[in-house]
Amino acid sequence: MERIILHSDINACYVSIELLDRPELRGKPVAVGGDVEARHGIILAKSEEAKRCGVKTGMVLWQARQLCPELTVLRPHYEKYERYSRAARAIYADFTDRQEPFGLDESWLDITGCHAWKDGLLAAQEIRRRMRSELGLTVSVGVSWNKPFAKLGSDYRKPDAVTVFDRENFRRIVWPLPASALLFVGPATTRTLDTMGIRTIGQLARSDPECLRLRLGKSGITLYRYANGWDDSPVRRFDCPPPQKSVGCSTTPPRDLLNEGDVRSVMLALAEEVGGRLRAGRWAGSLIEVAARDASSLRWNGHQAVLSRPTDVTRELFQWAMALFDQLHDWPGALRGLGLRVGSLSPADGPEQTDLFTDYRRLDGQRRIDAAVDAIREKYGRQAIRYLGATKTEDMPREKCSFAER
Repeated sequence: MERIILHSDINACYVSIELLDRPELRGKPVAVGGDVEARHGIILAKSEEAKRCGVKTGMVLWQARQLCPELTVLRPHYEKYERYSRAARAIYADFTDRQEPFGLDESWLDITGCHAWKDGLLAAQEIRRRMRSELGLTVSVGVSWNKPFAKLGSDYRKPDAVTVFDRENFRRIVWPLPASALLFVGPATTRTLDTMGIRTIGQLARSDPECLRLRLGKSGITLYRYANGWDDSPVRRFDCPPPQKSVGCSTTPPRDLLNEGDVRSVMLALAEEVGGRLRAGRWAGSLIEVAARDASSLRWNGHQAVLSRPTDVTRELFQWAMALFDQLHDWPGALRGLGLRVGSLSPADGPEQTDLFTDYRRLDGQRRIDAAVDAIREKYGRQAIRYLGATKTEDMPREKCSFAER
């Protein structure tokens, strides 16, 4: 039986939800953006009118206003977006129990074998109707026999449209599209494909898979299969989330990080956050990655290492993070942001291979400290206790020494 996969995407989700309470702004260029004062001043979502002016998601607010002086920027309200996302999933549940969220605003639906909805086009049109009538939102829906093409279909025509890619038309419509339109083909992969002379999905589909593997690793084979429509990955049930692969956190402080003291304060706070999440999920990780963002170029640079054993201990995460940060020594000046990620996760209560060089008595003491801190925060709130030195970013001393002067 041929699968029937739908991908539903709420059009300009954040903006559309905000306009439900601000109808006077309909038809005008509107965006939802971060807090300029807190240094999170980027475009998170934009209306079609703003998009026509050149405003893009991820663009800094001052640049967006240069392109579109009449742009109205609204503050985000994430609790409202989550509420509408839950309402959308309730509508999808009337069609199938196999719905896999892809962020707050997107979901894949597998209606294969559903007796009430044997036609994907009719099901997509009914979803559009119900979303508009019950939530006041519009969606674009892609219909295909696999997840990548269904996702591509929802992106193909916006807003408020249904696109069907089937086995008869995909070579004619999908293959001429740019390779960057395909699922998981980001800017870096697009540049690599461009150096190989691969600029369209069709060229990717007709490429030598071994060459793609040599240049892109396993993801090259995955993209080759996507381009040919050979994906058979299932749509997960909503109550069966994908396995956790990593735990991470990043931050943009209210001011640039100017010296090593600033970095240590923020990095310790990140280690607290990541360590707490690991312990809450009962995970430990053996891969740690640190990323730093240069204040002048706004580019990220990162470094990672594989640990001899997995850990979820805050102090160890902090020490490893600072050791990795010390290897990022080529930054010309101040830093705009920091990030910390732990991967290669395994159950924290799994068997542990001991060695001769670890002080396990001290390690056990650190674990008891973390457990006590977690218990206090669980009862009294996250700000009830914190490590000395993990200063709130707004309290950082405003020293003038730069990294270049270390």
